[in-house]
Amino acid sequence: MSPDFTALNGTTLQQVIGALLTIVLIAAVGSLIICGICWAYGTATGNYQLATKGRAGVLIALGTGAAAGAGVAWINFLIHLGERL
Repeated sequence: MSPDFTALNGTTLQQVIGALLTIVLIAAVGSLIICGICWAYGTATGNYQLATKGRAGVLIALGTGAAAGAGVAWINFLIHLGERL
């Protein structure tokens, strides 16, 4: 018995997951850039609230990117594990 990766009408499960993770990584990088700009502007102008929100956004964007990158390795591990069963 093996998993059926072609059940999605011609697309494979790996392609769908890869496309979703690509979108997540693009959004994380965009968020990282915007939050970095907010953090820098808030620090430069003395607006501690904007600097704090920007710093939190940068840390969240980095965590999201790391989780998405780790998700690729996790999904590949599970797919290869399923093929061996």
